[in-house]
Amino acid sequence: MNYVPKSVVEMVAVGLLPHPVLEIEELSSGLINNSWKVVTKDPKHPNYLLQKINHNVFRDVESLQYNIKMVTDYIRNKIILKGIQDLERHVLTPVPVGVGDNSKFYYWDSNGDYWRIFLFIEDSHSYDKMENPEMAEVAGRAFGQFHKYLKDFPGKRLCEVIPNFHNTPVRIENLRRRVALNPAGRLKDVNKEVDFLLNRSHDFLMIADLGEKGILPTRVVHQDTKFNNILFDKNDEVLCVVDLDTVMPGYVCYDVGDAIRSGANTGKEDDADIKNVELDMNLAKAFIKGFLDKTRMFLKKSEVETLAFGAKLLTYEQAVRFLDDYLDGDKYYKTDYPEHNLVRARAQIKLLQSIEKHYLELDEYAKKCGVIKY
Repeated sequence: MNYVPKSVVEMVAVGLLPHPVLEIEELSSGLINNSWKVVTKDPKHPNYLLQKINHNVFRDVESLQYNIKMVTDYIRNKIILKGIQDLERHVLTPVPVGVGDNSKFYYWDSNGDYWRIFLFIEDSHSYDKMENPEMAEVAGRAFGQFHKYLKDFPGKRLCEVIPNFHNTPVRIENLRRRVALNPAGRLKDVNKEVDFLLNRSHDFLMIADLGEKGILPTRVVHQDTKFNNILFDKNDEVLCVVDLDTVMPGYVCYDVGDAIRSGANTGKEDDADIKNVELDMNLAKAFIKGFLDKTRMFLKKSEVETLAFGAKLLTYEQAVRFLDDYLDGDKYYKTDYPEHNLVRARAQIKLLQSIEKHYLELDEYAKKCGVIKY
């Protein structure tokens, strides 16, 4: 069923979109934002991607859109210098909503909902899963190229749209607070998971500590490096990295870690049968290889030495976040059934245990790949 919200119909009716509209097609929804394809009447005009921004997650929409505009403009200039054609296919293009001086890169409707549009990248597709090491290496190169484009971007110019997004000490304290308050009355079901995560919390303070000491440099990082955030053309060549909502200052290990967490899992993120969940070392190694092929020339030694740890860190952190949301009554992530966030947390815990078993081998491999070859 093609669901089009009343607010979207009203936006079209009053001419807030750039061109007359032929139809609006609902696209599959992500965990955070909902999306539609806007097909324009005149084939000479581009089509658009319309998104409803989750204001519960992104409280400061103006800063969110400012970040995306800054980053996409910067990448676009880098692409121009490389002589790449079809710029609009190789970087997201935010489009103003509204008329004349009242146009902005977002629209706030009468219901208090926020909307934005991008140029729709035609003849593109994404994959939900890295099926083999070749795909994983391509993914590594894609996100590595993203980092290469932004390696000199002044991160202080970006806003922190989700405060403490990958601040692990803060995430741990949030979970401790949720355990103490037990707001949804669910603590009795998760004592085992709480103990597992909080008893090893000290092990996961290292990255924050290295950053505070200046040993790890802060960079502009994507912070949501799922495989389906890469767009491919019809020949399976990489077009661009998308879903830039969480592009903020952070550490490189966040992006490598989250890519391995989400892409090198033999099961699903919400797999109810945790026997399915293991780390696929071939995929993890291939991603690291591809990533370092694009980044080893500018990454610091300390960054390379923490890439494998990023896989442990981001998996641990995601388990903490899922469990925290479960205890809070499922206010952040969309859920399909009451125990969904608990199932997700348990799957992440199983994945973390698998990563820990393979950690020394993965760490050694990353350090070996990070050696600059002259």
